[in-house]
Amino acid sequence: MCAVALGIFCLITSELLPVGLLTPVGADLGVSDGTAGLMVTVPGLVAGFCAPLVTVRAGRIDRRLVLCVLIALTAAANLAAAVAPSFAVVLAARLLVGVGVGGFWAVAGGLAVRLVPERHVGRATALVFGGVPTASVLGVPAGTLLGEHGGLRTAFAAVGALGLVTLTALVLLLPPLPPSRHITFPELPALLRENRAVRAGVAVTFLVVTGQFAAYTFVRPILQDVSGIDSGLVSTLLLGYGVAGVAGNFLAGARDVYRTLLVISAALAVILALIAVLPGPVAGTTLLLAWGLAYGGVSVSVQGWMIKAAPAATEAATSLMVAVFNLAIAAGALFGGLAVDGISAPAAPLGGAALMLLSALTVRATAIRRRPGRLG
Repeated sequence: MCAVALGIFCLITSELLPVGLLTPVGADLGVSDGTAGLMVTVPGLVAGFCAPLVTVRAGRIDRRLVLCVLIALTAAANLAAAVAPSFAVVLAARLLVGVGVGGFWAVAGGLAVRLVPERHVGRATALVFGGVPTASVLGVPAGTLLGEHGGLRTAFAAVGALGLVTLTALVLLLPPLPPSRHITFPELPALLRENRAVRAGVAVTFLVVTGQFAAYTFVRPILQDVSGIDSGLVSTLLLGYGVAGVAGNFLAGARDVYRTLLVISAALAVILALIAVLPGPVAGTTLLLAWGLAYGGVSVSVQGWMIKAAPAATEAATSLMVAVFNLAIAAGALFGGLAVDGISAPAAPLGGAALMLLSALTVRATAIRRRPGRLG
């Protein structure tokens, strides 16, 4: 489970690395902040399509081999970005990152039910998805520091090297994982049609993650333009955001997923609205830490939702969730980029807050349908 968690950490660091380097990358490659945001949008789109595709095409291949191939592909993509001569080549490398992220997450997300006893599934899932906020704690801030002091190519090269380390860990520590069942393409839309809880989980995932990345992709210009925080402090504040996110992940891991996602969505709606309008470094810092704590519980909670919604089809349900999760990252980054370039930096978190409110309403409606008269 630790090796898989390291894989998730490496992949999320790869996917989100441009967030901390958005402004420097734009300046170095001669593109706007909104255009630089495509480095998040492109792998998100590709990952969204590849999550179900890899799950189905993997067929009867040992899942350990699948995970190793995907992490090797991600490592190669980051090393290619490190030597890319132009923004177009960087985007091409980011396509391969998307393949790795979508396929690896779809396969790895449901492995806890196969690797640990049933009573430990919640904690094991929290451990695996601890790689998501830990990427914010270590990966994105470390990449930001490397990019600021050694150049963006050094940051990409470092993540590529991390991918090779992760590959070694998977080969040495992960046991053989023959597929438990063969999934076909028709099963995926059928699961959506026939399982109301899966449909609701997919909708909540899309709303929360789109709202998150509409704002988070542009956290640097938001902190600088709205909160008045010096650019040199951004990487340190992102470190604090990530620490709060790790705490949020493990706080959410052992709790009721419906109640947790309702609280998270409502809290993020308030936080994103406030960070868009409240000036001052103190307000900006406080809200950023609260943001990290709240969002830290999202990944493990939506995965827990899918495990509960489809216990007999965990891998298929996870692939749907991962597809929507990554498409939502792309949609959020694109939406935020349009808002930032077309209106202003505060427009991105305000739009994100509106989507979080819709998510809270969706979770509430789902909980009422499941257990009339009480929140389930």
